[in-house]
Amino acid sequence: MSAARDFRLVFVMAANEGESGRIAQALVEERLAACVNVVGPVHSTYRWRGTVETASEYMLLIKAPMRHFSQLERRVRELHSYDVPEIVAVTLTAGSRPYVAWMAESTVLARPSASPRSRRRSVGISREVKKQRT
Repeated sequence: MSAARDFRLVFVMAANEGESGRIAQALVEERLAACVNVVGPVHSTYRWRGTVETASEYMLLIKAPMRHFSQLERRVRELHSYDVPEIVAVTLTAGSRPYVAWMAESTVLARPSASPRSRRRSVGISREVKKQRT
């Protein structure tokens, strides 16, 4: 059973509502995240290339298992329009058991099914190993 500490709340800021929606949809469809909340617009103030900037952005609150973080980060970078997107994760310290169980269930990555040919090959290998043992 997964514990809350196995999950992260990942913050990502997106340039607009459309971009935030595309990122959220992809992460949940690909089971890299259990849930993504989109909040916005929010007002951001930051330093970029030596200048203080302000922008209207959309914040994604992503609930994801730590084991998927590198894949999640890579996918956000692929879908994001920023040169340096904010991708910041914080550890969950507690959560209701039913919700944590649901997050775990929602983020089980599908295993690629073996082709019939590769299954035959593995069966053949198993038979060879059995023959050598007898």
